[in-house]
Amino acid sequence: MLIVHLLITLDLPYITSLKGRRKILNSLKEKLKHQNMAIADVSGEYAKEASLALLFFAKNENEAHKKIEKVRNFLDNYMSDIEYTISYEIL
Repeated sequence: MLIVHLLITLDLPYITSLKGRRKILNSLKEKLKHQNMAIADVSGEYAKEASLALLFFAKNENEAHKKIEKVRNFLDNYMSDIEYTISYEIL
């Protein structure tokens, strides 16, 4: 059993307040919640940047990479106008 930790960093240039950022992150967390992952907002105080930490279990590396790709495809489809980076660690 593997533990997978993803860190998604979003660039939100058109957001001007923490309330606007929180609205986007809550929507994103709600949609990702159905993927059987633990999700936490680990953003700082700067409204134009956001970070989400995701944690899930996988049976093997192949399953872990499939789930990571699923998250990447979801972000491409759901948030196509927002630049993001994903870093991950498989433990």
